[in-house]
Amino acid sequence: MARIITQKKGAVGIITISNPEKMNAMTLDMWSAIPAAIQSFDADAEVRVIVVSGEGEKAFISGADISQFDKLRGTADAQEQYNQAVTAAYQAPIVCSKPVIASIRGYCFGGGLGFSASCDIRICSEDAQFRMPAARLGLGYSPEGIRRFMSILGPANTADIFFSARRFNARDALQMGFVSKVHPDADLEKLTMEYAQLISENAPLTVAASKFAIKQALLDPELKDLERATEMVKICFASEDYKEGRKAFAEKRTPQFTGK
Repeated sequence: MARIITQKKGAVGIITISNPEKMNAMTLDMWSAIPAAIQSFDADAEVRVIVVSGEGEKAFISGADISQFDKLRGTADAQEQYNQAVTAAYQAPIVCSKPVIASIRGYCFGGGLGFSASCDIRICSEDAQFRMPAARLGLGYSPEGIRRFMSILGPANTADIFFSARRFNARDALQMGFVSKVHPDADLEKLTMEYAQLISENAPLTVAASKFAIKQALLDPELKDLERATEMVKICFASEDYKEGRKAFAEKRTPQFTGK
């Protein structure tokens, strides 16, 4: 059954894209479920990092479920409704206050590539394959989406993957800067969770302030909320976690942050 599965492992919230019979192709219901899953973890004080992965060994997200295209994307109105659901799913990792990591194994095509570009960090296995096939399907891609890719890849690499619609592998993705780490296939889950755990042990207020500042830096000047970014930094300095961090450093021990 095509669905979005959520679970917690300590301070890590895990979202699994599950449609294994179709290599985790996304249905409309699955796109619609993504924002609620991320928002739920964002509101959970026990969760400090979110990891998104695909079920099985073959795919992260292989794209949209094309069997729904005629019914759900066959008219302009239907396409608009579908696009709104996808856009909301793409926005969910961006507006989430906590780090969102895409753990990519196998195919990461189309909507999967677009969604992973919305995550803060992308980690993949050596067998990962990437593709943006819009030009092969005759689909238009939103300026906002193009800009998101450009912020990661730069204009030349963005033009390459959109114009050619070619597949590129894990080595290419690392070289272009799309992923930050490439792990052996068998170690992807373990090493991704270790990295997520590393982040979860840091001061939540500092991590949230850093994420917010990074996102602001990518916006047009009139859209930047620098006042809020500055306020978040002040909150860090006034926090109990800042006291704990200094004390732990002096005592040469691991700090125990509470997010307060």
